[in-house]
Amino acid sequence: MDPTDIQLMAHLLRRAGFGARRDELEEYVAKGYEAVVDDLVNPERLPDVEEDLLNRYSDMTFEAKWFFRMANTQRPLLEKMALFWHGVLATGSSKSGHHNTAYDQILMLREVALSDLRTILSEMSKDPAMIFWLDNNENVRDEPNENYGRELLELFSMGVGNYTEEDVKASTQSFTGWSFQSIIPGSTPYGKYPTHFLYRNDEHDVGAKSFLGQSGRLNGEDIIDVVVKQPATARFIARHLYTFFVADEPAVASWNDLPPRDSEAIDILVKAYFESGANMRYILRVLFNSVFFKEARYRKVKSPAEVVTGVMKLTGDARFPATGIQRFVRANMAMGQTLTNHVSVEGWHTGPDWIDGGTLNERVNFAVNEVEDSDKPGIRDMVERFASSAAPVSPGDFVERSLDLAGPVRVDDDTRTGLLSYAESGGELVFGTEAKREQSAARIVRMLQLIVSAREYQFG
Repeated sequence: MDPTDIQLMAHLLRRAGFGARRDELEEYVAKGYEAVVDDLVNPERLPDVEEDLLNRYSDMTFEAKWFFRMANTQRPLLEKMALFWHGVLATGSSKSGHHNTAYDQILMLREVALSDLRTILSEMSKDPAMIFWLDNNENVRDEPNENYGRELLELFSMGVGNYTEEDVKASTQSFTGWSFQSIIPGSTPYGKYPTHFLYRNDEHDVGAKSFLGQSGRLNGEDIIDVVVKQPATARFIARHLYTFFVADEPAVASWNDLPPRDSEAIDILVKAYFESGANMRYILRVLFNSVFFKEARYRKVKSPAEVVTGVMKLTGDARFPATGIQRFVRANMAMGQTLTNHVSVEGWHTGPDWIDGGTLNERVNFAVNEVEDSDKPGIRDMVERFASSAAPVSPGDFVERSLDLAGPVRVDDDTRTGLLSYAESGGELVFGTEAKREQSAARIVRMLQLIVSAREYQFG
């Protein structure tokens, strides 16, 4: 199998998913790149993870179930897009303590993640977790609360500088009365009961408004209609997609001052946005098939969720749901990312901001500890691949094949020299006897630990 095909497919699956096992990569390559992209953007063609199976393990938190999904789904782009929108349309369960709404919000994002932007913004505007997070349940005709009306424009769709304070007021007035209600009347957001969207007509401002040149008795849906048609929105979403799937960009707050690193790529995505009516399937198909995407390997710092799930896939240690999966949630938190609980409406600061002295140690220690057991299915498969050849494996081949099977992972000359030094210290890998096999398996584990602790492993 052509190594360049494997490398390109691994790149696609790191970005459009959370990595892939070697056997999965080989199946994907056999299918062909464009056919795989087509399946990724049409996930309904493939079976979903059985939610009933996950629900049997009632002591698994929702976050643990999500990690299981990310590591085992046959619909990786759907989970990746749910994570993407969760990062852009940021909310935090810590404010309400109502985890049911956080759970329901991710289910909603998974449902609409690959639809069009109008649908996504509409559903998010009706989402109880978002409504409570940005106080829109307090946004009523006689006492407007601007939190949601402002953030919809500033952080969720257009970006600062593309609207006026009068537009914020009109947006706020248009979303008055958009609230939620618990299924059990009288229960608070802090209860255990599910909630649902409720439009309170008596609290809605029915007066005339003017928003970005559109005038009339506008409602929230009208605001979204206008927002989605704006060139500023197209560029804002295109830049988010580029940052998440292609290469790290500066923080959103600096976008007015710093142009995109690849303006031509952003222009291509903006064109796809308007061609498709802001349809995410269409835009992502353009993105994944583009030259700029294919050439952007290792230009992103992995998020904690990508590190954790990538290691889960590498070791194959979570192919069946169990209580032990909760440790992946804890590891993710230690690396600086708590799913369903952003610390602010700005969401996570990504790219190099993921890394500091403490979080880097957490990343390395987690990966090293997870790959230390040669009995884990993924590690065992790697040992079997080495042992399948009767001939001894030279130190140089030991290094190259380990890097290949672990990712493939691309490393610089200094890192390769260090790996080769370790390989040469033990001589050839030999599998002729049970004792030799055990010794070689231990060396493969140690080589894998060195690879996942390398600087280059933090890039996807």
